[in-house]
Amino acid sequence: MKSKFIGLKILSIKEKKRIEEKLKAKYGISEIPGILLMKGKEKVFLYSGSLSPREIKQLEENIIIERVGVYFAKMVIDGGEEKIRLSIEGTHILKDQISKNIFSLTKEQSENWMMGQQLDIVSGKFGFLVMKYEEDFFGTGKASKEKIGNFIPKSRRLKNRGN
Repeated sequence: MKSKFIGLKILSIKEKKRIEEKLKAKYGISEIPGILLMKGKEKVFLYSGSLSPREIKQLEENIIIERVGVYFAKMVIDGGEEKIRLSIEGTHILKDQISKNIFSLTKEQSENWMMGQQLDIVSGKFGFLVMKYEEDFFGTGKASKEKIGNFIPKSRRLKNRGN
């Protein structure tokens, strides 16, 4: 059975501006440094290398390119509205610009978070939050009334080593 390859889409300046506007409104971020590409309808990659968009397209005409750059964010529909959820790398790349919707973790919470656990906590906030412990960023969580949901992939979670 042949699988259908879904190529990368290099976002136009207008499409990139739309994402920057969402990031500014939610997190205070003003500028994304590099080229944005999409894989499918959800995954957003950030490329800041020396290839131009034209050169990337030329490469893709000759070989299958799984991704270019780093996994930066995911576009999600939440409550009927399109929102953006930053990846761990996305929060690291933009850490100097993030000024809103930050949840500061305690040391114990940060360890539990990196093991993939949700936080059973009333934060008083709703929606996506950037998770941070001191100067370290841990991606994005989703706050509801009594918890903050975790999106750390299983492959990246810390293992519980016991006491």
